[in-house]
Amino acid sequence: MNKILIWSVTAALAGFLFGFDTVVISGADKQLQLLWHSSDAFHGSVVMAMALWGTVVGAIFGGIPTNKIGRKKTLFWIGILYFASAIGAAFANDPFVFAAFRFIGGLGVGASTIAAPAYVSEIAPADKRGRLVALYQFNIVLGILIAFISNYFLKDIGENAWRWMIGVQAIPSLIYILFILTIPESPRWLLSKNRDEEARRVLYNIDPSANISDLMDDSRENGVTKHENIFMKKYRFPLILAFLIAFFNQFSGINAFLYYAPRIFEEAGLGQNTALLSSIGIGVTNLIFTLIGVALIDKLGRKLLMYIGSVGYIISLGLVSASFYYNWGGLSVPIFLFLFIASHAIGQGAVIWVFISEIFPNHIRASGQAFGSSVHWVLAAIIPSLIPMLFSEIGPEVVFLIFTLMMVLQLLFVIFLMPETKGISLEALSETLTKKNNHKNEIKETSAVSSL
Repeated sequence: MNKILIWSVTAALAGFLFGFDTVVISGADKQLQLLWHSSDAFHGSVVMAMALWGTVVGAIFGGIPTNKIGRKKTLFWIGILYFASAIGAAFANDPFVFAAFRFIGGLGVGASTIAAPAYVSEIAPADKRGRLVALYQFNIVLGILIAFISNYFLKDIGENAWRWMIGVQAIPSLIYILFILTIPESPRWLLSKNRDEEARRVLYNIDPSANISDLMDDSRENGVTKHENIFMKKYRFPLILAFLIAFFNQFSGINAFLYYAPRIFEEAGLGQNTALLSSIGIGVTNLIFTLIGVALIDKLGRKLLMYIGSVGYIISLGLVSASFYYNWGGLSVPIFLFLFIASHAIGQGAVIWVFISEIFPNHIRASGQAFGSSVHWVLAAIIPSLIPMLFSEIGPEVVFLIFTLMMVLQLLFVIFLMPETKGISLEALSETLTKKNNHKNEIKETSAVSSL
């Protein structure tokens, strides 16, 4: 188990760079807009959101290298993309070069949401899979916290403070690249490529006492249909699940908030320094409740955590909307947003990447994750791009009210549609979810015949 933990943490460090890359821009937000005299529309959609559009492309196409060259090599190249993005963006002298290098970093983020959870889910035992895959989310929020802290301490070093904020990411990127060289390839991926001896060695390294032949037979049987794709009728149910959990994740407003935390706090009447300090508080809250979510995900299950998170979202977002509408002022907005972050961390934050990595069969897992990640990141690019304009046009109180109503719909999704996946092998889950969809089709066909 110690080896699996070390390999899981190493792969999950891609999440640290994801979190750092996503949030580090928030500290440079207003500096960059003033420096390049950008309009709200240009600043929001190009300077701030170009990394997210890179993430969309990385999520859409990240399944290709994850399937073709393997999980390990894909994770290595993700580290290279992060490193190049940090150096290039830090030295940029105009918004277009800056946006281009941020786009490159976004490619790494998008691909990491496929390769890292896939890798960890494929080496982890079923009873510990939830918390091990959730280490990816833990690393995301750790990266977010470190980015907020880094921004706070670098904010006063001069007119080029933003260059240091962005460029410091090169250091953890280089460390990650070196660490990823020490892990083995996923045995399930090796089996899908008929590299049985290599897979056998990795499986033996994971657990010498396991019945390796049976494990290999089960995994091979789950991936015998090489020419299938995720859009076939038999995979409609897991596809719908992946779409909805990703859709609701972003319509909570989480990425919009993380990108514009200091701006939102200033809109609520806090000074610049207080806004940046409140952002650090958000990072700490996120980290603490993610740890709680990671600890509980294999005990309480994915569905109960989503119940808790959904109710917390509805309460906290409703209060944020009310506090802007009634001008409550003071620390009301930060306090309610801390509750929002806690609800996200223990619910969607802990569950999304675990759940998407579990619901597809071995042979189409990377493609299924690419689909779920693409939905997530398309919305994560669109929604934050619109925030500066929406705040100006309809006001933050309406924006947060819309997010509140969307979370009511998420609660209905959890109650009526979301299955529990804890403690079940990937192969058994694949069979159950596929059969569930086929059973629905059989009922429909039987009803149609009966009506004739």
